[in-house]
Amino acid sequence: MTKYYCFGAFLVLILSLLPTPKTYSHPTGAKASKAMVVVIDPGHGGKDPGAVNKGGIREKDAVLGIGLKLGKLISENFPDVKIIYTRSTDVFVPLIDRSRIANKNKADLFISIHANFCGTSAIRGTETYFLGLPRSNENLDVAKKENSVILLEDNYSTTYQGFDPNSSESYIMFETVQDVYMEQSLSFADDVQQQFRSKLEGSNRGVKQAGFLVLRMSAMPSVLIETGFISNPAEANYLMSDQGEQNIAHSILEAFRKFKSKSSRTKNQVLASTENHAKSKQSTALGTDSVQKNEKATPAPDNLASEKATVNAGANTAEPVNKEDQSLNQEVKEEIKKPVSSSENNANPDVDPYFSVQIAASLTSVEPLASNFKGMKNVRREKSDKYYRYYVGKEASVAQITPLLDQVKHKFPQAFIVSFVAGKRIVVNNTK
Repeated sequence: MTKYYCFGAFLVLILSLLPTPKTYSHPTGAKASKAMVVVIDPGHGGKDPGAVNKGGIREKDAVLGIGLKLGKLISENFPDVKIIYTRSTDVFVPLIDRSRIANKNKADLFISIHANFCGTSAIRGTETYFLGLPRSNENLDVAKKENSVILLEDNYSTTYQGFDPNSSESYIMFETVQDVYMEQSLSFADDVQQQFRSKLEGSNRGVKQAGFLVLRMSAMPSVLIETGFISNPAEANYLMSDQGEQNIAHSILEAFRKFKSKSSRTKNQVLASTENHAKSKQSTALGTDSVQKNEKATPAPDNLASEKATVNAGANTAEPVNKEDQSLNQEVKEEIKKPVSSSENNANPDVDPYFSVQIAASLTSVEPLASNFKGMKNVRREKSDKYYRYYVGKEASVAQITPLLDQVKHKFPQAFIVSFVAGKRIVVNNTK
């Protein structure tokens, strides 16, 4: 009997050590990675019908059906992705609340779904927008139509800081996009249109830029998809059909599949780059220690030792950082006005990594004048690929550039830190 009791106790012990589902979800000693969040935004709703054609088909109804089907498809294909809707029923949601929902939930992607309208009923087709200055009157008209929903809101002038959706001058604010996610938005928009081209019979009208408020206020990769023209009777009926909704939703799903894959690769590349750089620095340090031991080299100068002590103290305790923030007040405020050269911070841009704050990006060149960047001085402009990017500051470490980022964010809330290693630009921190 004792033998069986001992065996039973041993079996219980073994079973208790086996990993459970919870163990996999929350690894011991490691923080579980954040699940990807996708916010689906069916446009209009409630007292705002959106576009309405002669047959009575309403934009708000068509896009809600597409949005719900898209969310279901993503959930079925990617159970690890969290889907959030700005609306799942026929209710009115202000534009600012749609972006707030996305920002509050730290979304990784924001998809706003709409249907187009024009006075010529023969026009049809899909187009996907990302944020920027409208490049044609046609794009501007689409932006005006979608932004005009704010006129249904109380105190819209105060809420949107005097923005007038019907004034062309108001759209100048979209000339520069202080958005770390512009490239991802453009890439996803392009993938959406490629899927539409291969899966839908209608005309493909391509990827475009326009000043949509709902995209500007969303701090993540964001697109607005015009799924077809309500003003075209045949296309309107297709948008309202179960098959049409399914085909459009499936096309967006396939574009999302690529987006998710690219996002995973980008994260892995950044992690690998950071790890490789850390290993390189560690190897160099070990090599230096070895040489010092063999050759009995003299100790490092006192100023270098002090610098290391300051960095370590700031990294391991909260108090020195707070004291530093308090003592910087005027000095940091002047940092924006004064360029910091690589020689001043002992950084060699050709060899060592250096850090800057990116405040904006644009497809067309904007002169880096203070008047173009809310009074910000010493902005430098650099072009890579097809983008112009605008930076301030140049420091040898994240700790040194962070106070400047904190100051810049008062004018450019979506500013972020980038590093340059051997000429390669790497995003250091996420704004979310």
